[in-house]
Amino acid sequence: MTAAFALSTNVVNAAYVAAAILFVVGMKLLGSPRTARVGNLLSAGGMAVAVGFTLTLADVDDYWFVIAGLALGTVLGVPAARFVKMTAMPQMVALLNGLGGGAAALVATAEFHRVTPGAPADTLVAGLGSALLGPLTFSGSVVAWSKLQEVITGRPLVFRGQQLVNGLVLAAALGLAVAAGVTESEALLWATLGGSLAAGVLLVLPIGGADMPVVIALLNAFSGLGGVTTGFILDNNALIIGGTLVGASGTLLSVLMGRAMNRSVPSVLFGSFGHVAAAATTDADGAVRTTTAEDVAIMLAYSRRVVFVPGYGLAVAQAQHDVRALADLLEERGVDVRYAIHPVAGRMPGHMNVLLAEANVPYDQLHEMERINPEFPQVDVVVVLGANDVVNPAARSQPGSPIYGMPILDVDRAAAVVVVKRSMSPGFAGIDNPLFYDPKTVMLFADAKRALEDLIGLVKAA
Repeated sequence: MTAAFALSTNVVNAAYVAAAILFVVGMKLLGSPRTARVGNLLSAGGMAVAVGFTLTLADVDDYWFVIAGLALGTVLGVPAARFVKMTAMPQMVALLNGLGGGAAALVATAEFHRVTPGAPADTLVAGLGSALLGPLTFSGSVVAWSKLQEVITGRPLVFRGQQLVNGLVLAAALGLAVAAGVTESEALLWATLGGSLAAGVLLVLPIGGADMPVVIALLNAFSGLGGVTTGFILDNNALIIGGTLVGASGTLLSVLMGRAMNRSVPSVLFGSFGHVAAAATTDADGAVRTTTAEDVAIMLAYSRRVVFVPGYGLAVAQAQHDVRALADLLEERGVDVRYAIHPVAGRMPGHMNVLLAEANVPYDQLHEMERINPEFPQVDVVVVLGANDVVNPAARSQPGSPIYGMPILDVDRAAAVVVVKRSMSPGFAGIDNPLFYDPKTVMLFADAKRALEDLIGLVKAA
C-alpha cells in the first residue's frame, strides 16, 4: 500500500516546528505535579503531529510495515501502560528506554546495509553512532529492569579488575566502529553491536539499586542521543529535535539526581555504591523503642501538624491510597497534613510524586525537600513510610559514612518520629540508621499497608 498523496518537505518541516514547540511546552509543564498531566498530553500531541506528517513524505512508499508496527505497538503498549502497577513504573521506564536504544540499533543496521558500499561520510558516522549508543542503552536498560524487578540482586555486582575490563570493552567497541566505518564491513558492524551490548551490561551491573534514579535518567539521555543519530541517518528533523530534547533533559536530570545524593554521575557509574558499605555501621547506642498502632493513632489524632515521608516501602506495599485515607481522616480532625518528598526516594525520578498522584493526593500537600526541611521543628509527628537512607542523619553527622554530605529530609528535628518498617534491615546504602535509635523515634514494625489500615480504624475510633 502506497501513499495517496505526499506533502512537500517544507510543509512537513513546518509541522515539525509545531511539534517541537509542543515538546518544549509539554516538558516545561512536566516540572510540576499540578501541570504534569497537561504537559504529558501536549508532548504526546507533538509526537502524533511529527509521526503523522512524516508518513506523508514522498519517500514513504509502503505502509504495510507501518501499519504492522502500529498494531504491534498498540497491542503491547496499551495493556502494559494501563495495567502496570505503580511499584513497577521504574521497571517500565527502564524498558521503554531500552526499546528506544534497540530501535536506534535496528535503524543503524538496516541503513548500513542499504547505503554501503559508497555511503556518505555523514550518514556512516551517524549510523555507527547509533550502533554504539543503541545496544548499550538496550542492554543497560535490561540489566536495570532486572535489578528493579529483583530478577537479579539490586546490590552492585563487581569483580576484580572490573573498571579495567569495562574500559577495554568500551574501547574495543569504539575501535570496531571506526574499523567498520573505514572498511564498510557488515561483519565489523555486527561486532560493534555485540561490543556495545556487552558494554551496557558491564556498565550497569556494578550499580546498586539506590542509584537507579540516576541510572534511569542517564539511560534516558542515551536513548535520546540514539534518536539524534537516527535522525541524522534518516535525515529527519523531528527525530533530531526530539532526541536532542530527551538527551539534554536526561543529562540534566542525571546531574540533578546526583546532586541530590551529593555524588557525581561518574561516581554513580564507577563507584559500586553499596558494595563495601554493607559492612558499615553507625555509632548509635542503645536499643530501638517499639510501639503499637494504638499508640501511634493517639499521637496522630491529637497532633496539630503531621508530615508523612513516603519511601520505596510504601510503593512496594501499594499503600498510597491508604495513606491518603488516613490523611483525610486527620484533616477532618483539624490536623495540618503534609507530605515530604525527597528527590531520589523510590527507584526513579519523581517516583513518590507519581505514586501519590495516583491516590489523588492534593498537589499543595506535596512539599519538596528544600521547602519542608525548615518546617520540621514545628512538626508534631513525622511518619516515615518505608524510607531509610533519605532520612538518615548520618549524612549530616558522620564524615566516614558512605552517604555523608547527601541532602536528607531533616525528620529528626521534629517533635516525634514514627518509622513504619517491616524489619531493621538497612537501606540500599547498606548502613545502620541512627534515627531509629533516637529517643524521640518509635518503630512500628509492620507492612506499610497493614499498618495504615490499622491506623485508619483506630483514628476513626479515637
